[in-house]
Amino acid sequence: MDNIDRELLNKIQAPFPMVDRPYQKLGEAVGVTEQEVINRLTELKRTNVLRQISAIFDTRRLGFKTTLVAAAYEPEQLHKAALEINKHPGVSHNYAREGSYYNLWFTLAVPPEHDLATIAGYMARKTGALEQRLMPTKRFFKIGVNFDMVKKKGSSFNFSPDNINAEKSGGETAADKEFAETWNQAIPVTDFEKEAIRQMQEDLALVPLPFDNLAKNLSISTEDLFTMVKDFQDRRIMRRYSAVLHHRRSGFRANAMIVWKVPEERSEEVGLTMAAHNAVTHCYERPTFPDWPYTHFTMVHATTPEGCEEINTEISEATGITERLVLYSTREYKKTRVRYFVPDYDDYLEVEKPDAVTTA
Repeated sequence: MDNIDRELLNKIQAPFPMVDRPYQKLGEAVGVTEQEVINRLTELKRTNVLRQISAIFDTRRLGFKTTLVAAAYEPEQLHKAALEINKHPGVSHNYAREGSYYNLWFTLAVPPEHDLATIAGYMARKTGALEQRLMPTKRFFKIGVNFDMVKKKGSSFNFSPDNINAEKSGGETAADKEFAETWNQAIPVTDFEKEAIRQMQEDLALVPLPFDNLAKNLSISTEDLFTMVKDFQDRRIMRRYSAVLHHRRSGFRANAMIVWKVPEERSEEVGLTMAAHNAVTHCYERPTFPDWPYTHFTMVHATTPEGCEEINTEISEATGITERLVLYSTREYKKTRVRYFVPDYDDYLEVEKPDAVTTA
């Protein structure tokens, strides 16, 4: 990759231009033609640096239930178990990690009519998990992966309830405060909006007028499409429209989940401090268990493990928290976006025998 490639990757990770000719606008920003932007992004996709350009929605605001799942397997069973778990359509991220008893970590989402704990329990029994822990989000301080490809550092956007729009508004707005209180409450969507959400999750075509077909499939104009996107964002059911990169192929080969034991009375203070670090892409508070005292989860990415360790030290020094584990990913089994309002969830139950998996 040259500097223009890197600048392009930076810009498409930011909110993507919602205009008729977005690649032309990107070209103007980096000093190349529209066709060169398309050619470069095509090559970056061919080499699997660029995964996808599409809309990113808020799972909970769409009524889906979701959790992080930690599972422990015998080493010789781990690979087979991970592939089996990947079959569920609500598994969007699935990683083998070293550094703790729990060696497989995946996210699981299910539609409102399905029972999260029942599905997870069934998956654990089928794959022979030694132990399983469901770790749903109690509070999230930051979410918004972004990699600075020019400086080769993490430089994440902060899409947490307390901070979304705060910068551009000059402070916390009334809408921000309301969202902070209702971030995990479902927002009603119409059947047409569900179809729009399905369409907007598809990878954006690398052609001069990429939004035309998307609007045509919905039988609306591109102007109406852009208006709907703004409405989705105003209602906080959509975070942004942007690109997702393959972090390893884009140079960020080290990926660590650092978990911290934080005293309850310092939960908010420490969480906000952790989220303020620009290399932290995600920061959550999760429940504890007798064998798991860690409350705060921070995701960090760097070009080397040493870079992750530097970030680890900086966070510890900034917060005064020293009890933590650093869990490095050793294999990525799955990374995709949760698919919403699709029949795959019910199809999974049919394939996996409904008598073995019951729903709520």
